[in-house]
Amino acid sequence: MTQLATLETGAELKALTIAVGGIPVTVHSTSDVFHTMLKERYAGFCEPSGSGPELKVEISESRFGDPDADLQVTRDASLWRMERGDFRAEWNAQARRGRIRQTANPYSMDSVLRIVHSLILAEEGGFLLHAASAIRNGKAFLFSGVSGAGKTTISRLAPPDATLLTDEVSFLRPDNDSYRAWGTPFAGELAKLGENCSAPVATLFLLAKGPEHRVEPVSQLEATRALMRNILFFAHDPELVERVFESACRFVSKLPVRRLTFRPDASVWDLVQ
Repeated sequence: MTQLATLETGAELKALTIAVGGIPVTVHSTSDVFHTMLKERYAGFCEPSGSGPELKVEISESRFGDPDADLQVTRDASLWRMERGDFRAEWNAQARRGRIRQTANPYSMDSVLRIVHSLILAEEGGFLLHAASAIRNGKAFLFSGVSGAGKTTISRLAPPDATLLTDEVSFLRPDNDSYRAWGTPFAGELAKLGENCSAPVATLFLLAKGPEHRVEPVSQLEATRALMRNILFFAHDPELVERVFESACRFVSKLPVRRLTFRPDASVWDLVQ
């Protein structure tokens, strides 16, 4: 913490702690504009500063290369490097400290937070999943699929007694002998932050669109393959891939996975149990 107290110029850093999935990450920056932007972007997920992972941000007025360049993530021992047209970042997984140089926008920070959380989760057997999720009757239900599978649609159809955790990226952590789903600020087409709460996972539904509502069983092999296709991991690192695969196998061995075929009608939620 002491080393992050000031920038090299001696300017005072402002701290904002963003807690997603029960993991607080404190962001340090000298920019008032950026600090205010983050408070608005992550409203509901901010909390008083505390000990935990830290990111130090330097704001740049210019981009760093091709704005359309794909994200690149590489690893050298415990040091991860990330770069895209709008940011450059480093994350020391052992020290749980990182640095970012980016333009003054919330999207770069969003990307870095997703990557950092995916690395932290991999260490404990959790993961980020391309899935909508919601709590109903004290249980969390996941709705996973590739783009266009219906994650946003089923989120829009959710009944009033359902608490939406996300319509895009679900945050999953081991919870005793099962898993718990947490709300995230990582929104999809709804452009709406999830609720900052959690519940034990009851079922993972693999989404498909069709002329009628139907729930079908899925084998563990098929479930594992589907899960691996939809888990977010950003580097083709053999050790990371192995950890994610082990987590996927554990998940499908502990929880039911079903295929949910549905048409865009709210009555589909009658099958969610």
